[in-house]
Amino acid sequence: MAMRARVMGLGGGGRRELLVSATFTALLVASILLLPSLLLTGPRPKAWLLLSSPSSSDSGEQPPVYPVSFAYLISASTGDAARAARLLAALYHPGNSYLLHLDREAPPEEHRRLAELVSGRGVYARAGNVWIVGKPNLVTYRGPTMLTTTLHAVALLLRLRRRWDWFVNLSASDYPLVTQDDMIEAFAGMPRDLNFIQHTSHLGWKIKKRARPVILDTALYEDGRAELIRPVNISTNLRRFPTAFKLYTGSAWTMLSRPFAEYVTMGYDNLPRTLLLYHANIVSSPEFYFQTVACNSRRFRNATVNHDLHYIRWDTPPKQHPLYLTSRDYRRMLLSGAPFARKFRDGDPVLDRIDRDILRRQDPAQFAYGGWCSEGGAELCGNPQEAGRKGSVKAGSGSRRLKAMLRKALAPRNFRKQQCR
Repeated sequence: MAMRARVMGLGGGGRRELLVSATFTALLVASILLLPSLLLTGPRPKAWLLLSSPSSSDSGEQPPVYPVSFAYLISASTGDAARAARLLAALYHPGNSYLLHLDREAPPEEHRRLAELVSGRGVYARAGNVWIVGKPNLVTYRGPTMLTTTLHAVALLLRLRRRWDWFVNLSASDYPLVTQDDMIEAFAGMPRDLNFIQHTSHLGWKIKKRARPVILDTALYEDGRAELIRPVNISTNLRRFPTAFKLYTGSAWTMLSRPFAEYVTMGYDNLPRTLLLYHANIVSSPEFYFQTVACNSRRFRNATVNHDLHYIRWDTPPKQHPLYLTSRDYRRMLLSGAPFARKFRDGDPVLDRIDRDILRRQDPAQFAYGGWCSEGGAELCGNPQEAGRKGSVKAGSGSRRLKAMLRKALAPRNFRKQQCR
């Protein structure tokens, strides 16, 4: 990932800077929830395009056309514009909602390129369900700005007042292993309050390396600087382990129910806000926050499935980044039953194989096979509202694989026994 995450030392005056900056950081993080989208209401930057914004037609949710629908965040960094556009096309369905965020650190020409790639597809405008963040955030890898960007996206998608049942966060290095009709078919029978969050309270090495060190993310308070900083003398800057709540960790890739998404943005019992302030100074907060909120909430702890819906291959022992997936992993990806996989190199041939054999599209310009788009051809499927397309679902073998995975994850021996332990 192109985002920087350097750790710098603080000198003698570092403790003063640490205290002041930590307080300022907490206030800025909290403001993300209180002011959810200057992006949709403020002036549009000339350097890039906000594809759509709320209007009077967004004042109420439309009647459901499909059994379930999903809201996707696609996060991208420098060099990812084409990958993000390809992922969008692979994921696209007129019943869903899509928000693309390209890191502010990417050059203006890349922001323009992403806008051109997205606005060049007429079906997106006709369906009115794709948006690009017009004023993107500066994001520090492993920093809390990754988390606040996700929360910002949740707030945006809620504010648009479109109907969706689950929020899914993906990066440009992810790719689907099922069609969206497969997703709709598989999740149509699922309780709408389920959250898919991989989690554990057995922190192991993360206690010393992630949970206790105090860090600051400069992207929260400095323009154009995305770094993690912490004092040189780590032993005097280790926070105590929390006793007011139980800390959990897991995968940063989640699928959140709409009730839980509303809960973490509005925080009507203050737990989400309290935990957000705590996670403002923790390393890799996206691997802790949603897990800790869900498992410390009486309402949501019993509706949390211990799975991130991804196929990911790690080194042994696991390192900071997962291994890149290739054609050698193709069979294992399918057998996993997961709807998504990561991490892929840009343009890897296995992506073409997934397109051809699973999504049933011959090139990245086409959309995945589905009831709304079953003819093939790059220029077809241009009117998703056409009679005979709207509301039609044509699931395939991907739905069967996904249903089998969900049955296993929700089996009593797995669901309750692996829940918030």
